Amino acid sequence: MENQSTRQLKVSRQLQRDLSEIFREKGTQSFAGSMISVTSVRISPDLSVARVYISIFPSSKAEEVFNILENTGKSIRGELGKRVSKQLRIVPELVFKIDDSLDYVEKIDELLKK
Repeated sequence: MENQSTRQLKVSRQLQRDLSEIFREKGTQSFAGSMISVTSVRISPDLSVARVYISIFPSSKAEEVFNILENTGKSIRGELGKRVSKQLRIVPELVFKIDDSLDYVEKIDELLKK
């Protein structure tokens, strides 16, 4: 994990909370019946780019949901902008990444059961 400043950590946590809230408000119908969790947010030192790690349930729809996210990224960023406009001068560019660590844990668990 790269070393992040206190400001980066605070902004990351705030973005994670706000994005989680946005996904919850949009509901599963916006994302092909899937649930999206924001597992972590990493922000660049200049606060201009945020890498948003998401977990998608069920994982079988991950690719479909990821495409929806890519296509609606601008509107999600706009929604985020309304929420953080008081705290941040610029709304960071959002780069979505799939956090498949839960799938990895599940796979290891299955292998250990055999």
